[in-house]
Amino acid sequence: MKIFETRTAPNPRRVRMFMAEKGLLEEAEFVEVDLQKGENLTPEFAARNPMKKVPVMELDDGTCIAETMAICRYFEEAYPGTPTLLGDTPVEKALIEQWLRWLDFYFFMPTGMCFQHTTGYFKDRMTPFPEWGEECGKGVQKFMHFLDKHLDGREYLCLDRFTAADINAYVTLGFARVVQIRIEPEQKNLQAWYDRINQRASATA
Repeated sequence: MKIFETRTAPNPRRVRMFMAEKGLLEEAEFVEVDLQKGENLTPEFAARNPMKKVPVMELDDGTCIAETMAICRYFEEAYPGTPTLLGDTPVEKALIEQWLRWLDFYFFMPTGMCFQHTTGYFKDRMTPFPEWGEECGKGVQKFMHFLDKHLDGREYLCLDRFTAADINAYVTLGFARVVQIRIEPEQKNLQAWYDRINQRASATA
């Protein structure tokens, strides 16, 4: 199989970290896509993902699967002998899904909007609204305060073990640094959690 990605982008990093935790990085060939040059906008790439986003996984039979968590779900289901990151029981699966939704809506997406609208990185293909980007950045900082309070007395975000929720939050915090949003000195619980996740081998995948 092949995974079309931009290695420095946050969504592909989420997939890589997920695969690394399962020991599956060797199962795929990673193909680099240059977003700034618009390689994701070509007809060839759009045939794999009409949304023209990375990452995209192409299976050996030609089936293409886009969207980060859809790809992660494939690896969770296709390799049952690996550590589970999306839950074992109905309750665990529901709680992790809850957290993944919160992280996407209140953390990852606002960080992405802050990046797109304040940096002008994609100004050749979109109209940036800096004020909107700044407002999204404020929402990100507010959610980080929520995370800090939630992590008081907890090792991980969800359940009592490492899950996909930790991956998504960890990668988003790294992404937020691009727009100068960092863990604040008083957010000691969040910092301690980040340091723990940062020590995992998958953090450098």
